[in-house]
Parts: sequence; C-alpha cells; structure tokens
Amino acid sequence: MIETIRWVNNSIRIIDQAELPNKEVYLNVSSVDELIDSIIKLKVRGAPALGIAGAYGMVLGLRELITSNEFISVEKVNKIAESLIGSRPTAVNLKWGVSRIKRIIELKQDAKTNELMDSAMSEAHAVLAEDIQCCLSLGRQGSVLINDNFSILTHCNTGGLATGGFGTALGVIVTAHQQHKRIHVYVDETRPLLQGTRLTSWELMKAGIDHTIIADNMAGYLMAQKKVDCVIVGADRVAKNGDAANKIGTYSLAVLCEKHNVPFYVAAPTSTIDSIAKNGNDIPIEERNQEEITHLLWNRIAPVGAKAYNPAFDVTPATMITAIITEKTIYKGPHYNFAD
Repeated sequence: MIETIRWVNNSIRIIDQAELPNKEVYLNVSSVDELIDSIIKLKVRGAPALGIAGAYGMVLGLRELITSNEFISVEKVNKIAESLIGSRPTAVNLKWGVSRIKRIIELKQDAKTNELMDSAMSEAHAVLAEDIQCCLSLGRQGSVLINDNFSILTHCNTGGLATGGFGTALGVIVTAHQQHKRIHVYVDETRPLLQGTRLTSWELMKAGIDHTIIADNMAGYLMAQKKVDCVIVGADRVAKNGDAANKIGTYSLAVLCEKHNVPFYVAAPTSTIDSIAKNGNDIPIEERNQEEITHLLWNRIAPVGAKAYNPAFDVTPATMITAIITEKTIYKGPHYNFAD
C-alpha cells in the first residue's frame, strides 16, 4: 500500500508524483496555497487522491483562519473551498472531499475552535480511511472480470498513487494478481506527461506484475493482433447516464475496443459519480498548459513559437462502456442507473 497522502505534524504529507520514478520525494504541505500549487503541478493527482487532498486542504484552511484569529465566516470558508475546487475542475472527487469538510464547518460554526478543528480533522481522516476500504472493495468487485492468462491494457495511472493507497482500475489488476491469476498488463505511456510510463509502470514493478509499456498509438495494432483481452481505465467524473471523463486518449481506446470487440471497463468509486451532471456535456474539461505538449518532461521538443492544444480529459459515451465497476457493484452497460 502506497502512502500517497497522509496528515502528519499539522501538514499534508504527499509523495511528489512529479519526481517519480527517478526520485521518491515526500513533501510536507502546510498551507492551502501550497496545496493548490501541488495539485496544479500534479505533485498530487488522481481523482480519489484529490478528494482526500480537498478534505485535508479544508482542514489546513480552517487551521489558518484559527491561528490568525480570524472570524470563521461562511464567506471565508466558501472562498477556501472555491479556490481548492478550481485547481482541478474536472475531478469531481475534489469537490466531494472539500464539501464534506465544508459541511462539518457549517454545522459546527458556533462550536469552540478546538472542537471545530477536531470535528473537521476527524471527517478528513474518515475520507482517507473510507477511500482505502472503498478501493479494496472495488478491487475485489472488478477482479471477477479478470480471467487467468488475461492481457489487460490500461491508460494513465489509477493505482495507489491516484488514491489513498490501493487504486481503482490498477487496484482491480493488483487484486487479480494477488488471487494468483497470471496476467500481463500493457501500459499506455499516456501523453502528455507520460503518467503510464512514469507512474503505472513504477507501481506494477513494485507489485511484481508483468507488464509492457506501449506508445498510446499502438493500442489498435495490439487489438488487431488479438493481444488484448480487455481494457480497464479509471475516471475523474462519471455522469448520471454513465458517460465517463478520463485522461485524454481514453475515448480513442473505447472506439478501438468497439471496433475489435474488446470489453472496455471503467473502475471508479461511487464518489466519482456526479449526481448533477446529466451526461458528458455537463462535465467541465480542464485545459492545461501548452508546454505539457511542446515539452517532453520539461525539455522542449517542439519549435519555439509552435502552438499546442492540451485538454487533459475526454469523455467516453456510456454506450461504449461494457461495465462500470464500483466498490458496491458492477453496473453493466450500455444503459446505467446508479440509483439502483
């Protein structure tokens, strides 16, 4: 289990994912501004991990108000919440984690500061503990879809680094491995920041799982060669109808799976399901810095002055998703009803 994010000595301790795999560096984040910077720079990332970061970020914000002897008003709490949520707009878990602590602060606004702080901290700890148990359960649910001798293709990073420590889509794969199923994983490099190459491969190496890194544009060839038994990915937001937003390039995989009759699975906790977004059109898509395209690991590879387009996510229609795996159950497509 990877300790992606924990509360230690009045600060948020994170493993710096921007430094992996070459360096395993842990950072102590002690202010809301510092946390926002870490989120934007992808030092901490992954939908469930961002939910935990949002919860602990609200605790940091509350602590800042208390130590500066400021009145804890609804307006100030809302401002902290909005700044955290705005740092990564697509990942609904960030808003979910922030909202859980915000609700505690609102309910106990008239309590003594130490009682208020203790209540907020307890809720944030609960968010982390629940995520770990949720991912373990999700892994068990999804592992029934993985047969012995399967070759699985995955995209971006959905392991312990993206959660409180165990993983969603990669958690399913790890669980299948722990069940002694012989599996092989094809890891999409995942442009632009190579989170598959850098992070997923690093996690699979630690877990002792056989895997091969491929360029993003090789997936179709592998499927045509019948070398892929299923694709399993995570999600940063799932709409009410089952449309799922995930790292850019996921939709392309779904199209290839439909063409080659390969099952396409999305693994995500129920906290990633957005009860407000009716469909994928309601999911905001984050657009990131052009340099993530014009540079490769912060070294320029494009001509000076060249323009780039860098949406961080795309949306896969529910009708193209074979099943959505949650900690509670497996929802079979193409039509989804999460209220059941």
